[in-house]
Order: sequence, then C-alpha cells, then structure tokens
Amino acid sequence: MRSERVAVIPSGGTLAAARRRAFGRLAGVTRPRRRDLVRLGSSYGGWWVPTAALRRGTIAYCAGAGEDITFDLELLRRGCCVRTIDPTPRAIEHVASLGIRNNAFKFAPVAVWSRAETLRLYAPRDPSHVSHSVLNLQQTDGYIDVPAEDLVDLMSRFGDRRIDLLKLDIEGAEYEVLGTLTRLAPLPQVICVEFDQPQPIRRARSALRDLRELGYRPLLAEGFNVVLERAP
Repeated sequence: MRSERVAVIPSGGTLAAARRRAFGRLAGVTRPRRRDLVRLGSSYGGWWVPTAALRRGTIAYCAGAGEDITFDLELLRRGCCVRTIDPTPRAIEHVASLGIRNNAFKFAPVAVWSRAETLRLYAPRDPSHVSHSVLNLQQTDGYIDVPAEDLVDLMSRFGDRRIDLLKLDIEGAEYEVLGTLTRLAPLPQVICVEFDQPQPIRRARSALRDLRELGYRPLLAEGFNVVLERAP
C-alpha cells in the first residue's frame, strides 16, 4: 500500500509563508493530492476542485468575493450556477462593475452566518484591503454593520433546493457557518474553506474533525485553504 503524504502546496519564503506551508500538516490534512483536481481562478482568488464537481448545472455558493471573483467566473464559464455572496461595499461595487449578464449568476450583498441578523464586521488594518472580519482578526476600531443570513435563508432567496459546492472565504466566520451544515439536505459535495488567521490551529483541527464525521475527506491544503469532498 502506498503511504499517504501531506498535500500541502508550498508558497513563499518568509516566516509567514513557512506557517502557511505547515498548516495542512498541523491541521491533519494527510490525504494525497489526487490527479483529478483542477485549479480555477487567479493565483490570488483561485481554488482547486475535483473535476467531477464541475458538471453543468452544479450549484456553487461562493461566500467572500472581495475584488477577485475569477473562481466564480470560471465556474460560470463551465456551466455551473453561481451564487456569489459578499456584504462589503467594495465587493458589491466590484461585482456590479463586471456587468455579468448570465441567468446562472446571482449575487447577494449579505454576510453568510449562522442566523439572520445584523452583523458587525471590522475593517482590515490596511485600508487598501477589502475583507472585513466578524472576529476582528486584525484588531481594528473601524467597522460596518451588514445584514446576515444563514445558508438555508440564502437557498430560499435564490430558489435553490441544494448546494453542490460551497466556498467559504469569510474572514473567521467559517467556523460558525460550518457548524450549520447539518441544516442542509443534501450536504454539499465539495467544500472549499479558508481558515483565516491568526487563529489557534486547534480550531481548524476541530472543524476538520467535525467535517470528517459528516463524511468529508480533505483533498489538499493550499496555504490556509482546504478543499474537502464528501462521498456520494
């Protein structure tokens, strides 16, 4: 039997980059990288996904747009139905500026969360950055208050009966949202999730352990991004 290897894709040479390289191993992502994965999108906003998840009509929920939705657009180009979700003003402006005219694309200017409420998101330390965090990961004073919905609410908003692929790049809110997956039936086949930093590694390990109990297996880690698949 061939031994498993850690599926961690290297990046950069700084101390921070070394932590990124080690994240998969520390978080327990020990599955071998498969040959049926394809990377979609830019070097900044792209993700690896199994080619089997890219069937025409796949319903993909992409939470966290920022100013790079190249992943979303590539899914759309391949025939997927794409729901892009982001409440931050610059993300809303960016998506609007693209003038996407495709009935398979829908956008919601809300935050993905565990329940419907008004959510306070804290600004990034660098004003040139886009992403805001409910956990105030960068310890700043500036904030915006935005509407939030859970995944079930969003499915009702979009008129969908399932989510096939779920991408979460939501600056620390991923733990709260992952905890609501049991409300979905069926569960998404593929989950792409960024475990935003700084956070204790034990939080990611715990979240991944819970996902394994739901039938998910990690396919690879690219920095803090982890891709998981659930067996049919």
